[in-house]
Amino acid sequence: MIPSIHKRGSETIGLIKYLYGPGTDELHIDPHLVAAFDPLTPDPGRDPKATYEQLEHLLDQPVNALPASKRPEKHVWHLSVRAAPEDPILSDEDWAAIARRMVAATGIAPDSDEQACRWAAVRHADDHIHIIATLVRDDGRRPRRHNEARRAQAECRRIEVDYGLRRVPPGDGTAAKPPTSAERHKAQREGREQAAREELRETVRRAVAGAMSEEEFFDRLASAGLLIRKRVAPSGDLLGYKVALPDNRNGEKEPVFYAGSTLSPDLSLPRIRKRFSGGSEASRGSEAPSPPSPGPASARRTTATAAWQALLIIDNGDDGQVAAHIAAAGEVLDALAKTSAAHTRDQLRTAAFTFERATRSHVKAERGHDRALRQAARDLVYSGPALGRGEDGATTAMAIDMLFFLVTAAAHWHAKKEHAQQAVAAREAAEHLRTAYQAAANVPLSVLYQRGQRLSQPLRQKHAAHLRAAVPELAEQILAEPGWHALAATLADTESAGHDPAALLTEAAGRRELGTAGSISDVLVWRLRGLADLPADATTMPNVIPTAAKGSGRVASPAPSRDGQPRKTR
Repeated sequence: MIPSIHKRGSETIGLIKYLYGPGTDELHIDPHLVAAFDPLTPDPGRDPKATYEQLEHLLDQPVNALPASKRPEKHVWHLSVRAAPEDPILSDEDWAAIARRMVAATGIAPDSDEQACRWAAVRHADDHIHIIATLVRDDGRRPRRHNEARRAQAECRRIEVDYGLRRVPPGDGTAAKPPTSAERHKAQREGREQAAREELRETVRRAVAGAMSEEEFFDRLASAGLLIRKRVAPSGDLLGYKVALPDNRNGEKEPVFYAGSTLSPDLSLPRIRKRFSGGSEASRGSEAPSPPSPGPASARRTTATAAWQALLIIDNGDDGQVAAHIAAAGEVLDALAKTSAAHTRDQLRTAAFTFERATRSHVKAERGHDRALRQAARDLVYSGPALGRGEDGATTAMAIDMLFFLVTAAAHWHAKKEHAQQAVAAREAAEHLRTAYQAAANVPLSVLYQRGQRLSQPLRQKHAAHLRAAVPELAEQILAEPGWHALAATLADTESAGHDPAALLTEAAGRRELGTAGSISDVLVWRLRGLADLPADATTMPNVIPTAAKGSGRVASPAPSRDGQPRKTR
């Protein structure tokens, strides 16, 4: 349940007319009073004799009783309380009780206070109510509203428990503004997957991923098809920007523009500028040179390496450095989703969209420490879309595997800092990355699995001995995993490439704890192939035995998945 305290107003009648009116795009259905400071308060929605003016006069009476010089200019208080989409529809009686709890918690009308502010709660949709109040008590004093937003949030957490509603982690004021009900209904009516606000936020985030200058950022926005308005000072300095979808229009057929700061706090122009060159002002308006395309496979290898380096910072770095790396990890996810192949695109896009909440907290990011991740995001963008097969498909699995650990580490860091919403978002993003990994790793690991099965028994035994020496506490678990054959094939590849398999395995195992991995063998495969600079796609290794039935395009005997079931080939 989400409470939103809106800007104070100066005209009670204006808000009353909005609450009882049809609303934007005729979305207000059956507006009526569910509760008020006085049970006899007139309800213009259900009583044909009641008028808006009567309700206004009753609410404004304490304000009008003051001398004109002492009346507050902005005396209209407005709170909306919204249930989650999956919550059951509450009755009017439930919403009435919730309204009374909210005005008591926020200091508008404390329990048993007969001189409290006057208020009324209006319901015009199944999932939310609006509470209007006037900020002068019956005794002429002002209400005590200190920390009202925080207290409203805390009361909503208690209401969720009492009514069995979806439990929303406590917020810290750093979340992006969610779509309004009008925006969501408009999207449904027009057949959009997302509200315009969400689509714009996602598009702007992708445009800023790895960008190194304002000009590059605005060029990407234009290339994405957005309409752009820039706010320029008389001096010529750029102060801000707004964006709109070309086909999202208001009643006057004009584009609906959103400022970057209203899409998300970190998408304001000043905050975006801090990403460029670690906050350097030199990048304003300067065109960053377009980098040579590294190729999808090379870009994904760079991403895996940068993610590993970021893991070390999140485990051991200062808070400001950690916050910067987590924010930059969001850019990498946005860039990877933008350039992913069809079979991983939806999950990667959802992971990026979900992780967005984890990229902001009250810990100030020390920009500049995140250059490697931002460069990785830039390389991904300029490498172009991946085909999802061959070397770029296998390196996608490698990158996702390392990003999974990075996002999981971010979840642990946020949890330690008691950033509840951020921790939940990171954990949810990790699950989407897990699903994307399974899709990306399916074919390359199947190839390695079959090659491992074809190794001679003495060679498999030799590599098993290497494993027992490197990770004795996990060796038997790894040997029992379906992915052991793929790991054995990779160890053979490292030896063929001139490396010492035992030493390399020790280094790979020591990079970070392995006990929490879903498949330890999978993790070691990608670490070893990265350390030894081996092709991620094993079909490019010399002397590879063909694994696909000729002309069928399918792997003959796919390796089992992490849960022990046969992998489906693509």
